[in-house]
Amino acid sequence: MRRKQSSRFKLAPAMKVAMGDFLSYLDLERGLSKNTHCSYEKDLLEFGDFVCKKQIADWTDVQAEHVSEWLARLNADGISARSVARKLSALHLLAKWLVVEGQRADDFCEIVSRPTIGKSVPEAPTEEEITRLLDAPVPATPQGLRDRAMLELMYSSGLRASEICGLELQSLNLEDGVILVHGKGNKERLVPVGKSAVKALTNYLYDEGGRQKLVKAKTGSAVFLSQWGRAISRKMLWVLVQEWTTRAGITKKIHPHELRHAFATHLLAHGADLRSIQEMLGHANISTTEIYTAVAKTRLIGEHARTHPLERKPKS
Repeated sequence: MRRKQSSRFKLAPAMKVAMGDFLSYLDLERGLSKNTHCSYEKDLLEFGDFVCKKQIADWTDVQAEHVSEWLARLNADGISARSVARKLSALHLLAKWLVVEGQRADDFCEIVSRPTIGKSVPEAPTEEEITRLLDAPVPATPQGLRDRAMLELMYSSGLRASEICGLELQSLNLEDGVILVHGKGNKERLVPVGKSAVKALTNYLYDEGGRQKLVKAKTGSAVFLSQWGRAISRKMLWVLVQEWTTRAGITKKIHPHELRHAFATHLLAHGADLRSIQEMLGHANISTTEIYTAVAKTRLIGEHARTHPLERKPKS
């Protein structure tokens, strides 16, 4: 994948070497996830290609005006503020690293302002929609048992797609109802698993018609297997969630991350405290979790408008 990314962009050799050293530093010092590494790499390659077309052959020659010009180009191309902010974040980190390493005396991103991003409120599936989705897989096949267990676990424990795909057998403790999750930056956290999800996982793992039917000669310890006996991919997980959403007769689009949103939103709606939700989701900052308070507030306002007698009374 990294070779494919590199082939799309042209960078001067010195820039490519320095960028590789920087990404290796991030991997070792910050424990970047594979997805974050690839995103940063693509963003830096994109900017490097942009400045190389202006005859820039070394990071020491990059100036703040080049960054501003690049950001203007991204805005003109309709790139979202959130995506622009991520790209600029990768460039900010690189610029600071170059200064620390003594390759530059100044930070070429220091005076470049970051785009303002409003926190978007995720639209979570309703509890009724979740029930229909969880009931959609038919547990008469290995794939049906697997998919029911995956959906139950995503909703029960709020796991990310990458965490579901990377989950291994040794991380499960179904007897105590907890699992050890390796999240972003390879950070570990213990997450509780509800009784319904434990039952679905038990059926998939120990029923002779479940995971055992998907195991092949070179199968490893991944919990959720494809028909080829390998750990399912994020793309496959996305497709499966979409398929069961359609079969459940749900018209709105539900992706794996919406199940994570539903987990947090429904917990908050039923009285869970924000700190507990933060810990279960694996958010490093409570401000990331606070977005769900906006979801709860919107729901409460809607319920008030729908049920309060004065609100329901026809306007004269």
